[in-house]
Formats: sequence, C-alpha cells, structure tokens
Amino acid sequence: MEIHPTWASYYGEQGHNDQWDQITPAQLKKQQEKYRTFLKDLENINRSRLEAEDKISLDLSIKNLKSSIQEIELGLTYLSMDHRWGVQNLNETSESLSLETLKDYNDWLTRMETLPQHIDEIISLQKEGLSKKIAHPMVIVKRIQEQLAASAKLSGKKSPYWKAFKEFPKKISASEQKTLQERALRAINEKITPAIKKYEKFINTEYNQVAPKGVGLWQLPGGDKIYSFLAAKFTTTNMTPEEIHQLGLKEVTRIRSEMEKVKKQVKFKGSLKAFFTFMRTNKKFFFKTSDELLNAYRAISKKADPKLVKLFGKLPRMPYGVVPIPKESAPHTTTAYYMGPAADGTRPGNYYVNLYKPETRPSWEMAALSLHEAVPGHHLQIALAQELGELPKFRRMDGATAYIEGWGLYAEFLGEEMEMYENPYDKFGQLTYEMWRAVRLVVDTGIHYKKWPRQKAIDYFMANTPKTKHDITNEIDRYIGNPGQALAYKIGQLKLIELRRKAEKKLGKKFDVRAFHDEILSHGALPLDVLETAFNEWLSKQS
Repeated sequence: MEIHPTWASYYGEQGHNDQWDQITPAQLKKQQEKYRTFLKDLENINRSRLEAEDKISLDLSIKNLKSSIQEIELGLTYLSMDHRWGVQNLNETSESLSLETLKDYNDWLTRMETLPQHIDEIISLQKEGLSKKIAHPMVIVKRIQEQLAASAKLSGKKSPYWKAFKEFPKKISASEQKTLQERALRAINEKITPAIKKYEKFINTEYNQVAPKGVGLWQLPGGDKIYSFLAAKFTTTNMTPEEIHQLGLKEVTRIRSEMEKVKKQVKFKGSLKAFFTFMRTNKKFFFKTSDELLNAYRAISKKADPKLVKLFGKLPRMPYGVVPIPKESAPHTTTAYYMGPAADGTRPGNYYVNLYKPETRPSWEMAALSLHEAVPGHHLQIALAQELGELPKFRRMDGATAYIEGWGLYAEFLGEEMEMYENPYDKFGQLTYEMWRAVRLVVDTGIHYKKWPRQKAIDYFMANTPKTKHDITNEIDRYIGNPGQALAYKIGQLKLIELRRKAEKKLGKKFDVRAFHDEILSHGALPLDVLETAFNEWLSKQS
C-alpha cells in the first residue's frame, strides 16, 4: 500500500489517498532491498507447521515477491505506462475514490497539487529506460501523443480534473465547496496543465527518438527473456511462447467449426468471411445513440442477476453498477472493463461500458461481454474474494490474471446454461468472444515472439472474428503496449472447463454445479497450478 497508493485507493484502503506511486529509480532500488529481505524471512518459515490455507498464502507470497524482483530487474517498470494508462489519464484515479468527506476532497486535492512532482518522477524513470533502449514502440507513442495533445488543451472547468468538484455531498457546506473549487481551479491551471504540457514535450522530443519503429518485445535488449517471463507470469504455467502459439491455432480451428454451425443455422448462404462482414455491417445489430446502448447494457445485466442462484450457492453482498467509460479515454480503450468495489464497502463494483461511436458496437456481443465483466464474471468473483474475511488481504484483493480473466471467459461459457443467449446471433457473439481470446494466443505470441508486424496481426484478427476494425485495431495495440496479459484469458478458461469436466466425470450424478463453483471461488484468485492442487483435494473428499 505504501509503494502503490493508487492501488490502495482502487481497493478502498484509506490512509494513502493523498499520495502517488513510488516509481523513481532510487525508490525502485529500495523496493528491491525490501522485497529481498522479506523473501529471506518467508523462506525461513517452517512450512510443515502451517495449516492448508496458510501454506497457500506462504507459497503465493514467495512467488509474488520473486516475480516483483524479476520485473524490476528486467526493466518492466520502464514500460508500466502506455496509451491505456499513463499521465494523460491520471485524472481517472478519482474514479476509484469515495468522495464523501472534507478529508476525501483534501486528499484528492493534495494529489492534484503534487501531480507535477509525480510527472517529474515518471520522466526520470522513463529517461533511465531510454538510456537502456527500453521504450514503447512508435505506434503506442503516437496514441499517447494524441491523448496528451488533447489533454494539454483542457484547463479550468473543461479539465477532467474538475469533474470531482461539480457536485458535492450535502455534508459539505457551501463555503467549504467554494474553497475546494477555488483550490481545484488553481491546481488545474497553475500545476496540472503546465505539468502535462511538460510531459508532452518530453514525449515529443526525447521519448519518440528512442521508441522502436516496429512492434514486439523481441526488438528490445533482452526482449525474448522479458516475453518468456511475462508469458509464464500471466498464464501461471510453464508453457513456452511456441506452445501457446500452437494452442491458439488449435483453438481457432475448433471455434471456426462452431461458427460454421451457427452460420448454417441462420441460413446464411455465403462464406464465413462474408458472414463476418454481415455481422459487422448490418444496421439491425447497432444502436443509434449512446443512451440506447447504455440502457441495453443495463437491461442485459439485470436479466442475468436473478439467474445466478441456479449455478451458485454463495453470492456476493456487494452490488455493482453499469456506467460509461470516461469520454476522455473512450476512443483509445477497449469495449468494456470492470472496477472492483472498495474493500471497506464504500463503493460498489462498476462495469464500465464504452459508448464512443455506438454505431460501431454490435448488439450481438453485449450478452457475452456483460457476463464476463459483471455477473457471473468479474464482479461476482472479485466481490466474493473480497468477502473471504478469513484470508489475508493480498489473497482477497489481488490474484493471478489467468484465474481472474479465465473466470471471466468461463462466465461467458456459462451463458448457455443461464439461457442468456436468446438467438443464434447472441450465441455467435459468445463464439466471437471465445475466438477473440483464442486469436489473442496467436497474435500476442506472433507480435512479441515470432516478430509479426502490426498489420499481419490485424489481418489475422480480421480473418477470424467479426469484431469491427476499430475494436480490432485497439485490441492489437493493447497487446503491443501490454505484452503477455492477453494470454491469460483462454488458458485460464480451458483449465476451469477441464476441472469441471473432471468433477462431472468422477462424481457422476453426485455432481453439483453450485458446490463446484463455490469451491473454485473459495480461495481467491489462485495460480492455475495451485488451484488444481486445492481442487483435487476437494474432489477426493467429495467422492
């Protein structure tokens, strides 16, 4: 929490809301020393004397610390900011805050006023990265430049930092509101906007001179080693990039055959490629306004809520909302994402949906997307994890991406049982989303391991999914800017389906899907190998 205060804010942990993350080269060196000392202490614990869950906690702590040490050693901190999260949208930090008291507002104002110092620290970190030839490629830099150019023009009440000061809770008096607003305007005009312009100049004059022209980690010093580390980290497996690539090709072939069945079901006469074009372009699949799109997302989510009791014995107490992605970042980000609830219960979970260009966002993808991001996907899993009060905080608040995103994709798979796919087009949407994650295995490894150019990755994506070109281009650039993360989804989903099939086969008529899901969700977001060990112990007891 001390090292990553914005992470603490995201999880609703109080006491750090007036600080930014510690990211200077000197701070990173101190973190390494802390991590190594802590790791040595953990390795001296007598594991045999611990209870089962504490053994898991110890193993995970050791694994996480080793990973954190290696990330800094490999230089991944130099790449920690990209077009999806960086100086250009640090204002979105306020989205994770519960602004209820005068202290809450003063803490956020302190962050706003110290933003120039934080930006200087980011520049210092990135300059060190540039000296080692570690930088994002130009395609990512160009997106950041566009965002910074737009952000640098927004001062005063047009700034996104003003959003938090438009309305106040009733407990904040009129005189206090005026004082806060005056302080906010000074911070925006005298500190934030000049600091963003300074960073924009650094990106335009220094960063872009070092940024590689091509894409892929392979072109950076030690890039192959970095990518192998990220593949292992995000999948929590020992699979090589080549093995992951081949698995992706195999899954793409399987899902294409399922898509052909749906095409036949709706009596479409052309090729699958022609069907993709039909799905991308037919006006009956699209909304005219952002409000219509938002209302449709909310309707789907509320339809899913009452169906959960058939598949889960335990449901989270914390509610969730369906809200628009901020307009400033919407053009450059994905179709949707989820923000978990505050640990102290002061903020619900939020399913963020992209309303930018509603005419490019097809209705057939909405059911699968909502199941993934809200329930029974991210909200159900993350909110339940936070409510596992007997586990330590790091187990409740964080976890393996392969589990978290694997669960989200598994939730799309559950849409069939929940009767959420009302017509063949909705089912095709689910297959499209599964194909999307299978394609990720191919293009992510293609870009960073097999040296694919960006256009080859876009073309492969276009050839195998009906997602729009706008979405596909954003997706490919996401994989370029955040290598390896996209590998987690499909590999996690396949493991969860494998465990379910194993339980169904072994338990036969005794198999209870509610009990199975409750067990899978009862330990927090575990690495896949640790999950499988815990699951096998449970299955042995059940049978």
